[in-house]
Amino acid sequence: MQSIPVDTARLGVLRCAIAPEAKISNPETQEVKKDRDGNPVWTVAVTVRQDRRRISVIEIAVSGEPKGIDEGQIVKVTGLTAFMWAMGDRHGVSFRADAITPVHGTAVQGKGGGA
Repeated sequence: MQSIPVDTARLGVLRCAIAPEAKISNPETQEVKKDRDGNPVWTVAVTVRQDRRRISVIEIAVSGEPKGIDEGQIVKVTGLTAFMWAMGDRHGVSFRADAITPVHGTAVQGKGGGA
């Protein structure tokens, strides 16, 4: 699996699209996926919008539950890495970060925030 560091400063505004959810490794047992150190893995769907471009949504995995993140809130993503993967005739890109934290002072639409 090829890993590629991502310069988040070039991605524009990063906004939480779906609040953090535990990543399930086995849907039948609802077992939460663990990282190499035994910490639970969480995912956050984040919108990416560079100037004059369409919005893309990426799902980012992170070890441990990200705290204080609500849908619509601008977030900071630290240590973002993209991984190219292939399984048989399927292939894609997945994303992992060291941390996802809220950017304080950003309004959250629909949560009494405004803007």
